[in-house]
Amino acid sequence: MGRAGRAAVVERLPKLREDWRLDFVVVNGENASNGAGLTGDHAKLLLDAGADCLTLGDHAFDQKDMLQYIEKEPRIIRPLNYAKGAPGKGFRVFEARGGRKVLVTQVLGQVFMKRPFDDPFSAMETVLKTHPRGGLVQASIVDVHCEATSEKMAMGHYCDGKASLVVGTHTHVPTADAQILPGGTALLSDAGMCGDYDSVIGMEKAEPLRRFITGMPKSRFTPAAGEATLSGVYVETDDRTGQATRICMVRQGGRLEQSGP
Repeated sequence: MGRAGRAAVVERLPKLREDWRLDFVVVNGENASNGAGLTGDHAKLLLDAGADCLTLGDHAFDQKDMLQYIEKEPRIIRPLNYAKGAPGKGFRVFEARGGRKVLVTQVLGQVFMKRPFDDPFSAMETVLKTHPRGGLVQASIVDVHCEATSEKMAMGHYCDGKASLVVGTHTHVPTADAQILPGGTALLSDAGMCGDYDSVIGMEKAEPLRRFITGMPKSRFTPAAGEATLSGVYVETDDRTGQATRICMVRQGGRLEQSGP
């Protein structure tokens, strides 16, 4: 989320990769550029910091240069059920350390979103059916980008037994429901934002408060610039089956600091 969130990733991710011996890292860059979308320069910054893949969201192309940049950078994934004809890909298979194959895909939810996107469940079914975990890929990661916690949890149960991890993004507030479902799929309803939590979902407090209290805007929203927390999820999987064997939430720095895995 904005400059503070980018700084948290750039400063902390290289050490986390080394300390935790991470094989594959996905960063959601949806709000990395001034809180709305992702520029090519900022995408390169996150990738150079150690991200293997970047996912986007409903603000995928708010920064216009992403329309061209995503076509030349295969490590960026836009939502699978975005507008037909949108540039880029909604899923891709990557090679992790040791030659293992990792599927990364993202879908947009429909509940409380500003416009109706194509059915995320049928879109996801097609991808997971053609990329079975423990078969064509050793692990599969689903980023479900939507507003409603219920829809994120429903996607987790829908993908149980087919994906290694289903993790929610979009609402900027981390949830405390990290679990492994009966079919071996790890689920976290929302990973939270990498950003300054002394804010209103990453924005400086004054303008959101004014709008809630008076119903009238006075100025633009501005990303909060205080010390950021790096928020996310850590998962271990079985190469043979693709099942998750361990999941825990990640909170590094800022107001939500906690120990890692």
